Amino acid sequence: MKRIAAALLLLAASAARAQSGEEVPFITSPDNVTLEMLRLANVGPGDHVIDLGSGDGRIVILAAKRFGATGLGVEIDPRLVELSQRHARDAGVADRVEFRVQDLFRTDLGKATVITMYLLPEVNMQLRPSLLALKPGTRIVSHDWDLGDWKPDQTSVVPVPDKQVGLEKSSRVHLWVVPPRPDSRPCSTGSGDSPRC
Repeated sequence: MKRIAAALLLLAASAARAQSGEEVPFITSPDNVTLEMLRLANVGPGDHVIDLGSGDGRIVILAAKRFGATGLGVEIDPRLVELSQRHARDAGVADRVEFRVQDLFRTDLGKATVITMYLLPEVNMQLRPSLLALKPGTRIVSHDWDLGDWKPDQTSVVPVPDKQVGLEKSSRVHLWVVPPRPDSRPCSTGSGDSPRC
């Protein structure tokens, strides 16, 4: 019972920090969850993965090493960025990935074909307008937290026996695909000269 109470207290404190503008705490995504995030997004050699709150760099590095993608990790903690760069060199993918000390809200997401994130719900909701504005077809994957009433296209449940936050010993991996914009639907030409959309 004490362990559950401590986990809930940590989560509440983290949410309070996020609302007050402080950084989101770094909690590592387990390797099987990281792999499922990239698998669910169908990451491949043509993709550019941007990981928001990239921590130790594991998602971007795995995307490059195992799936042939390029990537960018955005992290506010300089020590974690240095660690990520070292991990990328050790993995032999330093030429295909980049890590920046940067506020994720100031990051240009336009080059991404895949966005990955393990952020708090409040942060996800602040990001949502920027995510919806991305190029249609961009895939967005979140570990555990959703995007409010924007329902995921797919959700996968991954066992995490050693999970320290929350009550369940599993993680949810959610996938969204940015939909076409209402003004980008195909036009049909009727009997007149002007296309009707």
